[in-house]
Amino acid sequence: MTDGTRKWLVLVVRVPAEPSRHRVAVWRELRRIGALSLGQGTWAVPDVPAFADGVTRVAELAQRGEGEVVVLDAAGRAARDGARLEALFTADRAEEWAEFLADCGKFDAEIDKEIGKGKFTMAELEEEEHSLERLRRWHRELKTRDVFGAPTAEEAERQLTHCTGRLAEYTQLVFQALHQM
Repeated sequence: MTDGTRKWLVLVVRVPAEPSRHRVAVWRELRRIGALSLGQGTWAVPDVPAFADGVTRVAELAQRGEGEVVVLDAAGRAARDGARLEALFTADRAEEWAEFLADCGKFDAEIDKEIGKGKFTMAELEEEEHSLERLRRWHRELKTRDVFGAPTAEEAERQLTHCTGRLAEYTQLVFQALHQM
């Protein structure tokens, strides 16, 4: 921080339009790391270690496509400028957490559906284990990017714990059904 203002990295990205796969790869990596789009080819991330590897990957991908990324250190000229960037960045994280919460709800509904149908097979259990592991990976990634703490992060933590409990419940039912055979 400088003078009470958080520091940011601003990435000015230029990649030729063709072949488009390079532009798409750079865009996907920017989205994956949680960069905030500021406008055409301009992105920002907080200047914290969690984003360093992603910024490096973005630059490498751009170079592969014969493009470039100029990385600038930045801070708002006034506290409200930094606060605005932080609010926009946190709003993006809140959208990601909302999507995560929706997938937790789908996981819960899937467990309900399998229990309702009495589908207690190892194949189904493995599928649900994979789904929960995907949720866990996604949660870790979101938590790493959410450096300012979006309000929905705590609810996401609770829902992931709930999903873990639901899988444990389903696992018990599967093993009970298999041992009755």
